[in-house]
Amino acid sequence: MTSSSRTPLLDGIQSPADLRRLPKAQLRQVADELRTDLIDIVSVTGGHFGAGLGVVELTTALHYVFNTPDDRLIWDVGHQAYPHKILTGRRGRMRSLRQGGGLSGFTRRSESEYDPFGAAHSSTSISAGLGMAVARDLLGATNNVIAVIGDGSMSAGMAYEAMNNAGAHKNRLIVILNDNDMSIAPPVGAMSAYLARLVSSRSFTGMRNFFKRLARKMLPRGLFKVAQRTEEFARGIAMGGTLFEELGFYYVGPIDGHNLDHLIPVLENVRDTITGPVLVHVVTKKGHGYAPAEAAPDKYHAVSKFTVLTGEQKKPAPSNPQYQKVFGEALIAEAKKDSSIVAITAAMPSGTGVDLFGKAFPERTFDVGIAEQHAVTFAAGLATEGMKPFCAIYSTFLQRAYDQVVHDVAIQSLPVRFAMDRAGLVGADGATHAGSFDIAYLATLPNFVVMAAADEAELTHMVATQVAINDRPSALRYPRGEGTGVARPSEGVALPIGKGRMIREGSGIAILSFGTRLGEVMLAAEKLSAYGLSPTIADARFAKPLDAELITKLAREHEVLVTIEEGAAGGFGAHVAHFLAWEGLLDRGLKFRPMTLPDIFQEHDTPERMYAEAGLDADGIVLTVLNALGRSNEVPAAAVGRIA
Repeated sequence: MTSSSRTPLLDGIQSPADLRRLPKAQLRQVADELRTDLIDIVSVTGGHFGAGLGVVELTTALHYVFNTPDDRLIWDVGHQAYPHKILTGRRGRMRSLRQGGGLSGFTRRSESEYDPFGAAHSSTSISAGLGMAVARDLLGATNNVIAVIGDGSMSAGMAYEAMNNAGAHKNRLIVILNDNDMSIAPPVGAMSAYLARLVSSRSFTGMRNFFKRLARKMLPRGLFKVAQRTEEFARGIAMGGTLFEELGFYYVGPIDGHNLDHLIPVLENVRDTITGPVLVHVVTKKGHGYAPAEAAPDKYHAVSKFTVLTGEQKKPAPSNPQYQKVFGEALIAEAKKDSSIVAITAAMPSGTGVDLFGKAFPERTFDVGIAEQHAVTFAAGLATEGMKPFCAIYSTFLQRAYDQVVHDVAIQSLPVRFAMDRAGLVGADGATHAGSFDIAYLATLPNFVVMAAADEAELTHMVATQVAINDRPSALRYPRGEGTGVARPSEGVALPIGKGRMIREGSGIAILSFGTRLGEVMLAAEKLSAYGLSPTIADARFAKPLDAELITKLAREHEVLVTIEEGAAGGFGAHVAHFLAWEGLLDRGLKFRPMTLPDIFQEHDTPERMYAEAGLDADGIVLTVLNALGRSNEVPAAAVGRIA
């Protein structure tokens, strides 16, 4: 923990109740100490950084004004909640962030009573908050519900769906718009703060409600509606909140989110005065208070370990190219030959490699914001006109647009090309970001092509394969992190659809790999040689359509057939099992073992440890093969208890 000489006030805060016992005059020092502590912590652990720095004062003010945890405080996404964790009894564990057995990098209900709603995907806070507010009113309680949502999350339609519903219901709900990227209406110093305090004050709202009641009694209905709209429009124009007023929210702001003398009175007024849904517009700066992060907010959005004095991040030099870079470069190569290729991403250009494509072809690159549903249907529209859209979205985020994948793409057999980054386990971000389910939820759709690259060269060829598929949708999955170091072709060559490849011929045991577990399969083969076994190894390439000829050969010529994939049960192995059963290939004693991720949401850790826990590393494959052969007595005792 940071020495008390640097953080004397923070050292005395074990919970928000301790914070609320301090005089307001000391809150500035608390915020400064909180920022110092946050910088020290993340310099050691890495993780999300810029957004947390930007909400230090806001976090301090919210926990000071509101009676958390009885008052529900919901952080959208949760990546900005590190200061919140420090103030809510978790300071002593903060250096375990995102590590095995340590704190989550996001809010999590099971971690603390101060986290009323877990989140790591965006734009859920207002919907969840409205649910809590309605439940509170039905139960006759009086606590506050506060949802803090960043402006980036406001690019998702779900936020507006929730606001529209909240405005119609009129339940008391406080939404804090943390405007930290592109200010909707920048604060203008003392006058802005004065106006925000005025319109949130008891005297103003009381007078406003009095005249509203008077006008309702004295004016004809039509004229009353005009007067009401005029008042709301005038206040919205003056203060920048017309849109929110039209959605049924009482708008307050904008307020300087780093000025506690401005924040505290407004939050107190909102707490004590305003009924119904209210939106408080707070303007903050990402990375505030730490010069390197202020100068480069994108670079410091999420960081590896860094040196506090200089801000230099301690990133090990990659020995092999990142998969998203391979994808981006392969797509650029194809786009140079085909002007109909366009790239779409949902607020993740650098995470998917689309940023590279954007530099080469800016007019053919579309970042639609955090709006995966729109991204998919937008791509479908492009495909109807003969364009070749590549929709590059993390596997876990594509889940948010599943209806659009089914209804707008698959049913119409439109050639939208999905590139799913972060397929499989992702490590420190944990279950919320793991790409565990895309094989199952896409391979179940008729006429869909589903591929997984085993290495960089295969990824390059599969991009070319997607370009050539013009009569149906296709999906390509690849993991986070570095490739294997294999030589990449100068340009990709389209693969035969539904055809795998034989890697090595053996006997007795066949291992059919789908995706980047192929390297672990090869390592397992070496270990199995110590047991006198020489397995056949094949790379399936496609989960749909399956390579019927290859699977039939493996099933007929081997005693044991093992499939392995970086996905949940119900995916590749399930499709192989279905095929084997219907073809009668299980009728003569074939021992079939599908290796998948376990049926749990795995805790965050390093990817290597997570795959070992799942039994999808070389040792897990050896264990599976020996068990299938009835040779479990030869398995080392230390390995017996592992998930297989």
